[in-house]
Amino acid sequence: MKLLFITQYFPPEVGAPQNRLYELAIRLQKAGVDVSVLTAMPNYPKMVVHDEYRGKKYVYEEMQGLKIHRSWIYVSTDRSIIKRLLNYFSFVYSSYFTGLRHIETSDFIFCESPPLFLGITAYLLAWHKNAKLIFNVSDLWPESAEKLGLVTNNAILLAATWLEEFLYRKSALITGQTQGIVANIKSRFPQKNVHWLPNGVDLDYYNPDNYDANWRAKNGFAKDDLVFLYAGILGHAQGLEIILKAADRLRERRNIQFVLIGDGPERASLTAKAKELGLENVRFFAPVPKKEMPDIVRACTATIIPLKRLELFKGAIPSKIFESLAMKKPILLGVDGEAKELFITQGKSGLYFTPESVEELAEAVAYVAGHPEKARQLGENARKYVGDKFNRNRIASEFHALLIAAGTNYE
Repeated sequence: MKLLFITQYFPPEVGAPQNRLYELAIRLQKAGVDVSVLTAMPNYPKMVVHDEYRGKKYVYEEMQGLKIHRSWIYVSTDRSIIKRLLNYFSFVYSSYFTGLRHIETSDFIFCESPPLFLGITAYLLAWHKNAKLIFNVSDLWPESAEKLGLVTNNAILLAATWLEEFLYRKSALITGQTQGIVANIKSRFPQKNVHWLPNGVDLDYYNPDNYDANWRAKNGFAKDDLVFLYAGILGHAQGLEIILKAADRLRERRNIQFVLIGDGPERASLTAKAKELGLENVRFFAPVPKKEMPDIVRACTATIIPLKRLELFKGAIPSKIFESLAMKKPILLGVDGEAKELFITQGKSGLYFTPESVEELAEAVAYVAGHPEKARQLGENARKYVGDKFNRNRIASEFHALLIAAGTNYE
């Protein structure tokens, strides 16, 4: 069985889609699937092509046995809609011709969306190579782009909606990252085969019994400091100013410290705001390699998972949740809807605060700080729950079974 992943994002870039697809590809390969990846020259999140790939139109390499084909992409730090579309369509164009020239026939082509437009490449290559199209939806687009105000042009939205529905109709199999995405697509296309393909975690890699205990000391934290961590993109959707405001409320609690690790469009404004408020209990760190994250998460007291208070985000499940749970760390979750139901109500793995509520976040931090035994129990619950429900090995095995079925049953 031959499977081609088409995705704009892949390691050595860091981020949720990159890690999720890499981990799935590796496990499918171990199960006997012949896996190739068609992706862009690495550039995310700084939107600058990495030095070793700069100026190249095509690169072939192997990564843990995976066959990786990289093609040219236009990148710009300008985040206007025109520049975003140039970024997306440059890779649509280059990946199509790279796929035609350099990739053999495939049984399945797995397309990661967003960006939605990459489905054009996937559909055309599936047609040329007589492959079955699998369309994986990590975010409902253009719906999310419209609700976030990223796209306001009606003509673009109508064209994107037409393309979205066309790709669903042409797919042999549709997969969604959340149950909400799956339900949305099923309600519109009840005749299609739509399955939940959730994110997950490598329980061996994120092992709370195997880590470097020196991160706190190396970075100047006292033994009795209680460290509350946010690690990920410093973007608009996360609404991270809430952490600074909660830190401001708790500044007299000297042993409560806040750490933000990552980069993104809001980093400059957040650091400026922290300086303006004189927050000595907030520290910013640059993004770190994946291999360092288990040590960092284990060294912290709890992690903070916020998003803006938008109806759209009721179906969101931020990937950083899984790493925290696997390392027995409770989460302070400011995400309503599916994530709250799964990880707070069912998993009993942390505390919920209303998105954008500074008061509730500050109260949750203070509660965890004042109830160490409760925090420990939440952490124990977390590891067990994520192990039962979101083990990457199980997720890959179930998806492999879907591929086998799709090879014979789906038209």
